[in-house]
Amino acid sequence: MAAPATACQHSRRIGFKANKFNYRVPVQASRPNPSRLTSNVLPIATDYAPMEAKLVTSLPEGPQWEYEPKWDGFRCLAFKDRNDVALRSKSGQPFERYFPEIVAAMQGLRATRCVLDGELVVPDGTTLSFDELLMRIHPAASRVARLSRDHPALYVVFDLLVDEHGKALVDAPFSERRLALERFAERQFSGASRFRLSPSVRSRRDVDRWFEALGSGLDGVIAKRADLSYQSGERTGMQKYKRLRTADCVVGGFRYGTASGVVGSLLLGLFDAEGLLHHVGFAANIPANARESITRQLEKLVEPPGFTGRAPGGPSRWSSERSGQWEPLRTSLVVEVQYDQWSGGRFRRGTKLLRWRPDKSPRQCTLAQVEQESAQALALFGEGKLNLVRVHHSRQSMRV
Repeated sequence: MAAPATACQHSRRIGFKANKFNYRVPVQASRPNPSRLTSNVLPIATDYAPMEAKLVTSLPEGPQWEYEPKWDGFRCLAFKDRNDVALRSKSGQPFERYFPEIVAAMQGLRATRCVLDGELVVPDGTTLSFDELLMRIHPAASRVARLSRDHPALYVVFDLLVDEHGKALVDAPFSERRLALERFAERQFSGASRFRLSPSVRSRRDVDRWFEALGSGLDGVIAKRADLSYQSGERTGMQKYKRLRTADCVVGGFRYGTASGVVGSLLLGLFDAEGLLHHVGFAANIPANARESITRQLEKLVEPPGFTGRAPGGPSRWSSERSGQWEPLRTSLVVEVQYDQWSGGRFRRGTKLLRWRPDKSPRQCTLAQVEQESAQALALFGEGKLNLVRVHHSRQSMRV
């Protein structure tokens, strides 16, 4: 379920706006500037809409599909014309000031001009950190500069829209664009430490191998139609599959609904190895016809401290819950919830309440359930101890 759709009031006050990912981008204009780069040579303007993906519950199969990892970052189109570089988010907002190391990396490519499609990610050791990525969207240039030095980003490239000769490839089928991208990467990415070529495979067995090795450390899989041109702004040529997971959690507290005397959300906890109960997220999809009776049951269990480790606070980058007030509960209730992502020691978004688990002991609700979330995503590039790099039919799906 989605978190309550409330905008970040603090963001509006300082001239930023919140988007659906809960990261803040500067409010500049109602529409992105559609102008081309300075020299007006590239055949694609910087307001060109990226191809989007349709969310599906199962991966399509057949010879017309190719598969790629779904990267947990910021979608970004990168434009280069000589020394001019533009980075654009999926919504068309500029990213250059937030990722100066990627701008410099684009300027350092031997190609005079090109347009790439990919994802900005930030490594933290052998994993990818969405927390570190979010920190980049900050108004202070000095902080962005420090973060770019301490935790430099990577640009994971998965499509080539304009090649180094300035030729637009968007009308070519993806199978041809992918081969052109692999040749481009061989020539351009060697020694360019900020770039990675995203793996691409034809076999479902290879996709299954990704999931077996990385488990929930893999955000999902993208399926692309190999026979279609670049579907700018459309969801007809690409599908995304996210494997949702479940976890059993202790209900360590609850919040009342806004201007309401009934429960608005359940506060979820997991035990660590030392026996401390940490707040890890919330579930708010409580049936309306059950809220009053559930509230009465919860109120009977109000008892501090609720959480003995990390306790709930005010709003976070993963939550739009504005109230810092919450009621601690005796450690006795367990629920099963569905979630899509674990990051920074908590569920990134609001979880979906599936059922109550009276058969489950609270002490069985441990962080070990989500430990595989830290699997080494960079293994897909042959980095770290877990190396998943392979050559698929002569396709170079690796770091080059």
